[in-house]
This record gives sequence, C-alpha cells and structure tokens, in this order.
Amino acid sequence: MIQAAIFDLDGTLLNTLPSIAYYGNRALKLHGLPEIETEKYKLLVGEGAKLLVERMLETVGADPSMFDAVYADYRAAYDADPANKTAYYDGILDLLGAFQKWGIPMAVFSNKPEAQVEGVLKAFFPEDLFKIILGQQEGLARKPDPEGVYRICEELQVKPQKCMYIGDTATDMQTGKAAGCLTVGVSWGFRTIDELLDARAYAVAEAPMELLQLINEV
Repeated sequence: MIQAAIFDLDGTLLNTLPSIAYYGNRALKLHGLPEIETEKYKLLVGEGAKLLVERMLETVGADPSMFDAVYADYRAAYDADPANKTAYYDGILDLLGAFQKWGIPMAVFSNKPEAQVEGVLKAFFPEDLFKIILGQQEGLARKPDPEGVYRICEELQVKPQKCMYIGDTATDMQTGKAAGCLTVGVSWGFRTIDELLDARAYAVAEAPMELLQLINEV
C-alpha cells in the first residue's frame, strides 16, 4: 500500500507556465532582449531558476555575461508575486482531497526556488495540506538527485518504496526512480507522454483521479 505521495509543483499541481513566461519575458525586456513564446518555456523549465535563465539567454542569443542582471530581475519580480497568472489543473483539488481523506500524507519537492514554492502553494492550497515543502535551497541537491525525496521520506517515516512520486518531466521520473519510489508521470504538464515513458515512468496518468486507481492497483 502506498503510504505517502510526493508531488512536483510546476506542471503537476499547478499550471505555472504563464507565470514563468511572464516573469521571464519581463526580465528579458528590461534588458532590451526579445521575448520567448510561452509554449517554448515548456522546454526551458524543470531544473531550477538559474538554468532557466541560462536557457532563456541562449534561446534569444544573448551574451552569457548578462546572466546576473537578468536572473536578479527575474527572481525579484517572481518572488514578489509568485501566484500571478498561475491556475489549478482540472481535478487536482479532488485528487488532493481524496488523498487527504485516505490518510495519505503529501509533500512537494520542486526545483523552483523555495520562496516561490512556498508563496504559490500558500496562495492556492490550505496551509496544512502538504506536510513537507522543499524547493531549491542552499545545501539541497537539485532534482534529479534524490536527496530531497530521501529527506521527505525520513521526515514522514515512510520508506521510499512505499511512496508515490508524481511529476511531469523526465527529470521527475529520474528523481523518483533513483529514490526507489513508485514513479508516475502526468500528461497534463509541460512535457510529452513519450518523454515520460522514455524516462521509464511506471505509468502515465492522463487525469488526476487516475492516480487513485494506480494506488488501488498497487
């Protein structure tokens, strides 16, 4: 029986793509650089804010020396209002309510800076819904390193093998599998089903409530 669930944030719990694109393009424009189409951000995100900004600059052909200034502007604006232009995915609230009813503790592990993770979760979910929240921070390895998963499982007193890890990218699949979790991809996020299957997802859910079915099957 699955005893805990760990969720990625961007593209899994919430559609943050419009927010990421808005703040990314805002930072680019402040420095006289062209904007990037929102859909293209799907391939730029997933490995932390610093790599996102590096990829943004590479995409628009900017000098890498602009990184510090563009990154600072991106972080400052996003940190100030992390819930801006973000929305629920259909069915997510029903899924989380069912997990809570079943007594399955839930956590969030994201490569997004921790201040942004905490800010956006506070805006959209009850404060006590997620038992543990981990974002990008000093002293914690970014995904796909499983260090954050191990930390969560230790605090919840659950073995990784009894935990479902849920995300929308190959990085998430690599993270969950490296930790030994039941690792499930979601098709409503930023990447394709093929990417998730190529990364050896146990299964790919096409709607949030399918995750409940998987728990029953396991």
